[in-house]
Amino acid sequence: MRTINFETGYIMHPDGSCLASYGDTKVICTAIISNDRPPFLRDTEQGWLTAEYSMLPGSTGGGRKRREIGKRDGRSMEIQRLIGRALRAAVDLDKLGPRSVSVDCDVLQADGGTRTVSISGAWVALFEALTKLAKSEGKESAWYYLNGQAAAVSVGYVKGELFCDLDYEKDSQADVDMNIVMLNDRLIEVQGTGEKDIFDRKQLNAMLDSAEAAVRQIYSEQKKALGLA
Repeated sequence: MRTINFETGYIMHPDGSCLASYGDTKVICTAIISNDRPPFLRDTEQGWLTAEYSMLPGSTGGGRKRREIGKRDGRSMEIQRLIGRALRAAVDLDKLGPRSVSVDCDVLQADGGTRTVSISGAWVALFEALTKLAKSEGKESAWYYLNGQAAAVSVGYVKGELFCDLDYEKDSQADVDMNIVMLNDRLIEVQGTGEKDIFDRKQLNAMLDSAEAAVRQIYSEQKKALGLA
C-alpha cells in the first residue's frame, strides 16, 4: 500500500470536499447538495446522486492533457459511472429525500489508481456534505443517510507477484489487474482483467483477500480524517 491520506474541508464553498491521495495520485473530490433532481424522479420523494470525473491538464506525463469540454472521452465516462454507482450504493436514497448530491472528482496528479482514489475520497466529501445536512435537519449524524462506508483499491499480479494499490509503473506492467469497490464488508463492484496473462480461481481469491485487507486500512484513514476514529 502507498501512503493514504484524506484532507477534509479542502475547498471552502462545497458542502463537502476532500483532497484524496494514494501516494503520488491526488484527486480533489467535492460534494454539493441541491434540490434539483432528474425528471424520472419528479413524482417521487427519492433522492439521487450523480458523479463527474475528469483529469486536469498537467495531471499526467507525456505533455498537456486537453480539457474535456462537452463530450467526455470513453474512459472518463466509464469511471464517472463507476463512482456514481459506488456512492449510490452507499447512500439511502429514500432517507436523502427529494434532493440530489453532485459529486465531482478532478485528478490533479495521476500515478495509477485514479478511479479508486476518487471513490474513496468522494465518500469522505459525501460524508462531510451529509453531516451539514444532518445538522440542518436535526438528525444525529451523516450516518442517518448512509448505508455504510465505501472505499476502493486496485490489486494485481506483476511478474507473478501480487501487489495491492498499483502505481502507474506496476499497473503498466501488470499481467492481471483488478479494481475492487466495497461497502462495509460487501462488494459493490469487481473489475478484473487478464492484461497479459489469464488467472485462476486461487489468484482471484488472493486478489480479493488482499483488496479487502487494504480497504479496511482505507476505512481507518477515512474515519481518522473525519474525526470518527
